Amino acid sequence: MKPKFYRKVLKNGMTILFEKRANPVVSVAFAVRCGGINEASHEKGISHFIEHLLYKGTPKRSSKKIAEEIEGKGGLLNGFTDESITAYWCKIPSKHFNIALDVLSDMVKNPLFDEKEIEKEKKVIFEEINMGQDNPLHHSFKEIHRLLYKEPFGTPLIGTEKTLNSLTRKKILEKFQKVYTPNNMVLCVVGDANFKKIVDFSEKIFIGNKGLAPKQKIIKRNGSKTEKRKGIDQASLIFAYHFPTSDKKISHAANVLNVLMAGGMSSRLFHEVREKRNLAYAINGESVILRDFSYGLIYAGTKKENVQLIKKLIVEEFKKVSKELGEKELNRTKEKIIGNYHISMEDSQNQMVNLLMHEIDRNAKDAYEFEKNIRNVKLRDVKSLARIKKHSFFALVPG
Repeated sequence: MKPKFYRKVLKNGMTILFEKRANPVVSVAFAVRCGGINEASHEKGISHFIEHLLYKGTPKRSSKKIAEEIEGKGGLLNGFTDESITAYWCKIPSKHFNIALDVLSDMVKNPLFDEKEIEKEKKVIFEEINMGQDNPLHHSFKEIHRLLYKEPFGTPLIGTEKTLNSLTRKKILEKFQKVYTPNNMVLCVVGDANFKKIVDFSEKIFIGNKGLAPKQKIIKRNGSKTEKRKGIDQASLIFAYHFPTSDKKISHAANVLNVLMAGGMSSRLFHEVREKRNLAYAINGESVILRDFSYGLIYAGTKKENVQLIKKLIVEEFKKVSKELGEKELNRTKEKIIGNYHISMEDSQNQMVNLLMHEIDRNAKDAYEFEKNIRNVKLRDVKSLARIKKHSFFALVPG
């Protein structure tokens, strides 16, 4: 049965997304169309920093009170920053839906940006940077991003100590006031709620001037780098490649290619690298496919001496797909993707994020065309994408 979905752009410019569900749980998110893609070099990390600070209190609520009001009702509270979006969400029993709306809207409208809290939170993010640096795989993902894109987009989303130390309360407040306006915001609700009440609340609470979140120019590149580190026993490697961003149909073919290559235990590379040759415990793939930028990557952990061999096997497997892929294997991969999608979207929180990302990219309604779009992927398009002419490669090896 097709879900009951509602989408409306209000007079104040805010976009409302709502999927009605019968379960007595609701997932709610306020999101702003701003992330790493909107940051200049001198302010890298400011979107993520603002996300942290919005949990630090408002004139009505301390940071502890914000958490207690949601968690005290059995809810979950969190947020995330991505390259094109910053979001604040909670998942809560639907009978407490009004509390979720009240708390989250207060956060995104009335943050204190207390001077002392700003300086304290910088230290927290510095520790987050250090934690990522110490994690070999996390560090490898950061470095492959640098090899795929020039600055400012290539700089990590979290920023650097230098850029974060340059962020004063004045700069943070100016960015917030410029970006956190109704026309840049999306309210997404999935669960047992009333659409009219959501709309009425948003029209009443959100009044303000229109803001701007200009995007920075994205410049693609490719490169290779090997880095040595003492104290690790295993090498981490990532093979990455750009996808075209202009054709929407190609984006679905890119998804199929990524899953075909490294999506789980039935994928080609899992069989070739682990099952056949025992070179790694696991080899996995991810893809980021958006209007402004798209790439796929494959990553694995292995012995230092196996790094170049696995890289060679990845390249060879892409060549095989470009020449040998048939309809039977393609259709099997499509069924896998569609099945995994429906299982994942059974969770209202996952569907909330899914709708948000589709809306930020183009239109949330596209999420309901997912199965049709995957089934319509053509064999020739997947084989064409597998002809990778350029790639980036990063390896972190024991030193």
